[in-house]
Amino acid sequence: MDLLNRPMTRRVATAAALLATSAFAQAKTPAVHSRTANANGIRLHYLQAGSHSDATPVVLLHGYAETSHMWRPLMPKLAAGRTVIAPDLRGAGGSDKPQAGYDKKSMAQDIHALVQGLGHRKVRIVGHDIGLMVAYAYAAQYPDEVESIVLMDAFLPGVGDWTHVWLLRDLWHFHFHGEVPLKLVQGRERIYFEHFWNDFAADPKHSVPEADRRFYAAAYAQPGGMRAGFEYFKAFEQDARDFAGFAQTRLQMPMLVLSGEKAGGQFLIDQGRLVADNVEGVIVQGSGHWLMEEAPEQTMAALVGFVGKAG
Repeated sequence: MDLLNRPMTRRVATAAALLATSAFAQAKTPAVHSRTANANGIRLHYLQAGSHSDATPVVLLHGYAETSHMWRPLMPKLAAGRTVIAPDLRGAGGSDKPQAGYDKKSMAQDIHALVQGLGHRKVRIVGHDIGLMVAYAYAAQYPDEVESIVLMDAFLPGVGDWTHVWLLRDLWHFHFHGEVPLKLVQGRERIYFEHFWNDFAADPKHSVPEADRRFYAAAYAQPGGMRAGFEYFKAFEQDARDFAGFAQTRLQMPMLVLSGEKAGGQFLIDQGRLVADNVEGVIVQGSGHWLMEEAPEQTMAALVGFVGKAG
């Protein structure tokens, strides 16, 4: 009888061990929390993972047609032993949508006030698309408080020959703001955003996932959401003036530039070298603009390796 029961006993023990291992792994995976804070006169929504420690926190800044939600797959990978903060930028997601303040210099001041309010002084900062512009403005204004910076696939207005960047092939959307455009996209936000998610991808079928498309379309459909999003582009002329001034003082902290092979390519890397002295450039093979979605393994490995360096 004992001999007959042994295989079953062994299987039960094995299943129990697997369940225990799974539970342990889940317990060890840092949770991502949704929070809000007042910063620079507005309310910002942000995601946070990890715990306070001596390690420098990481700040992740999303781009247009997305929110802090884009960073959820990455946050637990960075959060072992350090705090990770992913805000919704002014005008996006759960953050306030005021009438003004969408130049990237002011938006960086929002993030700086948030970071300071959370009790941090130094950061390692990462930005994609519009977020990279805010990240650069942060590093340029507070260089002694930024240990490293990552710029991910877009461009820096006002730096070098920026008017020939690949994104400007669809120049219309940078000037698509005002009363009539808002009326045209009301109730059709998803149709409008499909242009970005599909046309800026190497392959539209392997771009931003369907569930995320629904999430982002609903987020920008909130009152004031599309108007605020248009303001990001409307501010480019001011951003160009600000960034041309910032570029007069070169950044000294390590900079990683990630650019999609089928999108920005070498352009953003070259821009990075115009504004910083310590630049590592990586072209993400096979990817278009949406690096986190089109090439998650390449992108997250590069980010974890660079951002997670000792310190």
